[in-house]
Amino acid sequence: MVPPVSASYRIAEAAALLGVSDDTVRRWIDSGRLPARRDGGGPAHVAGADLARVATQLHEPPEPGTTRGSSARNRLTGLVTRVVRDTVMAQVEIQAGPFRVVSLMSREAADELGLDVGVRAVATVKATQVSVDVP
Repeated sequence: MVPPVSASYRIAEAAALLGVSDDTVRRWIDSGRLPARRDGGGPAHVAGADLARVATQLHEPPEPGTTRGSSARNRLTGLVTRVVRDTVMAQVEIQAGPFRVVSLMSREAADELGLDVGVRAVATVKATQVSVDVP
């Protein structure tokens, strides 16, 4: 089994995952839109679940047919925003910038990857299959 994945992000990591500037994330923290914590005077960290909540509110999906191009090697880095598990399967939703990606996989795979709300994940899209990797 894979060890638990950290679901806490520094400001620069949070900004990159949300597609905004570091300063924007700092302003959101200062205004209370995005909770953050500091341990022992160190850098601010944002909980993955809080980042996922903001990610789902950030971007509207693009209009159909507005993509600039595509490739069989599309890799979309984002945050897990929802995981629904039953006894055999799991449905994993990832917010990757303005894109919401949904993957169906075995529950065993989701458990082994440690997929949970707020975890950073990469959706690799090829044809009709979406694979999820944990960086």
